[in-house]
Amino acid sequence: MNKVYIGKIVSTHGIKGELKIKSDFPYKDKVFVVGNELIIEETAYEIKSYRVHKNFDMVTLGNYHDINEVLFLLKKDVYFNKDSLELDDSEILDEDLIKFTVLTKDGKKGIIKEIFMASPGNKILRVEFDHEVLIPFNSPMIVKIDKENKEIIVELIEGM
Repeated sequence: MNKVYIGKIVSTHGIKGELKIKSDFPYKDKVFVVGNELIIEETAYEIKSYRVHKNFDMVTLGNYHDINEVLFLLKKDVYFNKDSLELDDSEILDEDLIKFTVLTKDGKKGIIKEIFMASPGNKILRVEFDHEVLIPFNSPMIVKIDKENKEIIVELIEGM
């Protein structure tokens, strides 16, 4: 099964078996849906309820209705079946983006070495050409993302 990391269970909430998940996953609206399955330690658990509380995603899973029944899930990583994600053409996962080649308009070819968040909502690509370049992902420097050919076409500013 091809799975993607969603977040980590950080604690319980209340006494009815609700779990608090810390997640920075960009497509939560496609994952945290009642009826979908989350994968924890190679076992699939159906989402019975979902809500957002502060900065956490709160879920109840399967037939667990008591805090004592879910304690074994604490501090576990949470995954989702990547094949069930159903991303639009304009949506792409960071882990898929790492495999892309970066091309400039003047013919340079580079490789994405890392993707990181400089601040909330500010994703940065660390690209290795003949030197290292940091490119903001949501900037006008990104001309085109070609998912089919696994390429990103960029227009670097002078001096980069």
